[in-house]
Amino acid sequence: MTPEELKERIPESEFVFIASRSGGPGGQNVNKVNTKIELHFAIALSAGLAEDEKERIFLTLKNRINAAGELIVRSQSERTQLGNKKKAVERLLNILASGLEEKPERKPTHPSASSRKERLDGKKIRGRIKKLRSDGIDPSAD
Repeated sequence: MTPEELKERIPESEFVFIASRSGGPGGQNVNKVNTKIELHFAIALSAGLAEDEKERIFLTLKNRINAAGELIVRSQSERTQLGNKKKAVERLLNILASGLEEKPERKPTHPSASSRKERLDGKKIRGRIKKLRSDGIDPSAD
């Protein structure tokens, strides 16, 4: 599912925006204006997502979801509140889209004969170097 499809399905009324003062450089603008945006999205209460999609998001994004079941995105890179709101919504939709993305199941494979031989040859060379080192002979001093 793409972020554009999610934008159509999830109404903006489900987003809770909290504005505060940004940190970092910026002079008076930073000190006076609440441009930093924190976007809270309650996944369980969303009408735009199906139940199986909610479960998938809870599983794949469990490290990003707080105890209240909210996904929180912060943005403070823009100079305006509106710019930061747009960035936060865009980031949230990208995160949700990546959480809903189904990754193909890995097919187990075995190493090829040549890769096994190459690995063993490397181990033999390394063993010889260590053996020479323990005999008191420096292999690099040729």
